[in-house]
Amino acid sequence: MKFIIDNIWLFAVLLVSGGALLWPYLQTRGRKATLLQATQMINQGKTVVLDVRSAEDFAAGHIRNALNIPQQDLPKRLGELEKSRSKNIIVVCQAGVTSAKASAQLDKAGFKEVYSLSGGLSAWQAQGLPVAR
Repeated sequence: MKFIIDNIWLFAVLLVSGGALLWPYLQTRGRKATLLQATQMINQGKTVVLDVRSAEDFAAGHIRNALNIPQQDLPKRLGELEKSRSKNIIVVCQAGVTSAKASAQLDKAGFKEVYSLSGGLSAWQAQGLPVAR
């Protein structure tokens, strides 16, 4: 106990730096949609599926009726989504990480109902859900 009291500043720095490293993982980044929620929204017909993977990955397989806008092109091509402002937008990538970044971009651009697909297309395919080629 004497060691901790004598080195309290070292422990404080350790706690603060550890917290700073964990902070991004503890934050929720936008809204996420589970596979069940996504299929329900798609079946209701008021949803646009936005695939932010590369054109090559999109051509290899994607969710039926998805729109492909690669994540790096998204800021330049937001106009293509203007007519879908009133709809739900489900953003899909391979594993669910890139789609969270893209959904944050769409939130900043003023789109209200934006969701990132949890697990991405990998989870979609693992559940045996349909994929178009």
